[in-house]
Amino acid sequence: MKRNYFAHCTAIVEKSACIGAGTKIWHFSHIMKAAKIGNNCIIGQNAFIGAGAIIGNNVKIQNNVSVYDSVKLEDEVFCGPSVVFTNVFNPRSRIERKDEYKRTIVRQGASLGANATIVCGNVIGEFAFVGAGAVVTHNVPDYALVYGNPARLHGWMCRCGMKLNFSLTGEKNVARCKECNIIFEKENTTVRLVKQKK
Repeated sequence: MKRNYFAHCTAIVEKSACIGAGTKIWHFSHIMKAAKIGNNCIIGQNAFIGAGAIIGNNVKIQNNVSVYDSVKLEDEVFCGPSVVFTNVFNPRSRIERKDEYKRTIVRQGASLGANATIVCGNVIGEFAFVGAGAVVTHNVPDYALVYGNPARLHGWMCRCGMKLNFSLTGEKNVARCKECNIIFEKENTTVRLVKQKK
């Protein structure tokens, strides 16, 4: 059966891996059996996709990223170079803890900056933005901008990747993206989209 994705000749794609149409897998990457990768993804050089990993459509994974078992990347997630995912909270070399892997989910449209570390068991919210070198030890809300070690909330981001500036209008905090005119409302640490551009 003809494959409908591209894999560089140096890449290893195990037979039972499920890979969507239009996906490109580059030099020296390894896709384990039973890994699931959606359509139109880019898997950069020297990446590793574990057997239990689930990757949605239009995901971009840059060079030197390992997506281990129990990690799920939803549609349109961006992983910068050398992003790190963990899967066990308290690893020891002599103690096998494969039955203790914790689920990590990166929601639709989120971006993880270069060298960010995502500690297992956390959820990165939709369209959140994790800064380069951040160490994420807690859940990240939708549209949140976090960075630092440990990562802390420093603002909010639009779907297009521009920073949002909220101002109080009546009883609600409202922001309009200067780039794409989408309107958002904020209440405490919850941001929601109010109106798409026409």
